[in-house]
Amino acid sequence: MGKYFGTDGFRGEANKTLTFEHAIKIGRFLGWFYGARQGKKAQVVIGKDTRRSSYMFEYALCTGLMASGADAYIMHVTTTPSVAYITRVDDFDCGIMISASHNPFYDNGIKLLNGSGEKMDEETILKVEEYIDDKLEIPVSTGAEIGRTVDYVAGRNRYIGHLISMSRYSFKNVRVGLDVSNGAAWQIAKGIFDALGAKTYVINDEPDGTNINMDCGSTHIEHLQQFVREKKLDVGFAYDGDADRCLAVDEKGNVLTGDHILYIYGLYMKERGKLLNNTIVTTVMSNFGLYKALDKVGIGYEKTKVGDKYVYENMVQNGHRIGGEQSGHIIFSKYETTGDGILTSLKLMEVMLAKRKPMSELAAPVVFYPQVLKNVRVKSKPDAQNDPDVQAAVKRVAEALGDEGRILVRESGTEPVIRVMVEATSDEICQKYVDDVVWQIEKKGHLA
Repeated sequence: MGKYFGTDGFRGEANKTLTFEHAIKIGRFLGWFYGARQGKKAQVVIGKDTRRSSYMFEYALCTGLMASGADAYIMHVTTTPSVAYITRVDDFDCGIMISASHNPFYDNGIKLLNGSGEKMDEETILKVEEYIDDKLEIPVSTGAEIGRTVDYVAGRNRYIGHLISMSRYSFKNVRVGLDVSNGAAWQIAKGIFDALGAKTYVINDEPDGTNINMDCGSTHIEHLQQFVREKKLDVGFAYDGDADRCLAVDEKGNVLTGDHILYIYGLYMKERGKLLNNTIVTTVMSNFGLYKALDKVGIGYEKTKVGDKYVYENMVQNGHRIGGEQSGHIIFSKYETTGDGILTSLKLMEVMLAKRKPMSELAAPVVFYPQVLKNVRVKSKPDAQNDPDVQAAVKRVAEALGDEGRILVRESGTEPVIRVMVEATSDEICQKYVDDVVWQIEKKGHLA
């Protein structure tokens, strides 16, 4: 990770951590890097979510791009996966998504995508940061070389058509609930489900610039649970602010996490001979219950660091077809380069209709193990993590748990915190072993 950009872009509070000046400079660099320095006019596509500040950042990015001679194609309010898709299929030099995903409205972020719709490479990101810090000089374009903006809502419409065309089944008479989180899926998701014949019921679809993710969407799924029960719906889907993740609710009102989704669709792929390498890619935060369920049906798995970036990298390197995170970032590498919440919901609908089973039955084999997670604020993450006595305590816990649980101790990527997590057959066992390791960290004087 660089000085400004993390695993999911440059994110921070609008006009405090992430400012409009930053956005102008990012646009200036990208316009020059992909265009002027090569003697051509770059073409860059931009999407945004519904945050108040997204409009400011959109105009700032466009200003920077045009000043460097690039044409900026504006998709307006749309999802992160739609920008990734259009960047790739319409041969743009790069794509930009303005969103802070599931964060509150006062935060925002700038995500950069390469011409293949993938997260931009680290080398280019570091060059962007050099320009932000005034370590590079870039000429401005003049005369006919100055860029322009192009209304590109057609790109969003083409993405909608792409998703509709992927469905193998009619959703006729299926009662579906959607929580669009007052975010990017607001103008997209319902139309897709309606076009496929579903009886679609939507909540949190009145964005005002300040209510994105506010007590709604995949981070507050309890409201969709209640909605599904009250309306007696067959299934519900909740998205986050930029709709790159999806969680589901079964007909009984129970939550299906990304782990359930990986199991349901991974098994469906295996049964049809479509699960290449017989492997699902997970992160280290997936629940132990998922691995137990996958073992029972003979499906292999790999574990990456937390972050859909690492999941996608593993899938590309090894040729795997499905992977994701417990939070609902699910990647279907045959179709997309990033997590796509709406695509995920369509894929779950496909399994439900193909197998003619309710979602609760499809998810039943994944029995979650109790989990206790404690964040321990420390003076130095590496010192605490690598302390021999702390490592010995972790080893003792792992040996005691055996095949009936696991322990994970990792450094936070954003805070001076060590995360200690234990999964076991009871909350009491989890708490005991978490306390054992935390006590050892405290005993050795690592607490901040």
